[in-house]
Amino acid sequence: MAYRVEINGEARELDVPADMPLLWALRNELGMVGTKFGCGIGACGACTVHVDGVATRSCSLRVGSIGDRKITTIEALEESPVGRALQQAWLDEDVMQCGYCQAGQLMNASALLARNPQPNAQQIDQAMSGNICRCACYTRIRKAIVAVVEHKETANVGDHDA
Repeated sequence: MAYRVEINGEARELDVPADMPLLWALRNELGMVGTKFGCGIGACGACTVHVDGVATRSCSLRVGSIGDRKITTIEALEESPVGRALQQAWLDEDVMQCGYCQAGQLMNASALLARNPQPNAQQIDQAMSGNICRCACYTRIRKAIVAVVEHKETANVGDHDA
């Protein structure tokens, strides 16, 4: 069946079964391989995308259920000020080790900062707890998020779109 979905601000056609996970439509049908397969059951967060701004596991979201909701993937993260700031903080704090989970980590972090521009350490840990990093880079991930929050405070940045 054919579906028209909005991904990264662009209308895309998907001729796939309704029960196909968005993850596989992104990767196999559209060639958008930034979103990673981790566990396939929505437990690890490697496949995190935004659905209307909310961090969502794309391995658990069926294409047939998307409707007119807007999908944002890691490929479009740099289009927002918060996304660019997070990517830079990830580099500055040397967050990545193997890097496999980082697209999902970044997407989850940007959704957090979009809904709560000034989270405390506990709120960061709670929001990020569903994203697994096999290399255990959790301290550096939190440090990078805090760096963005602190920079936004000092810079008085008003644009919190993610």
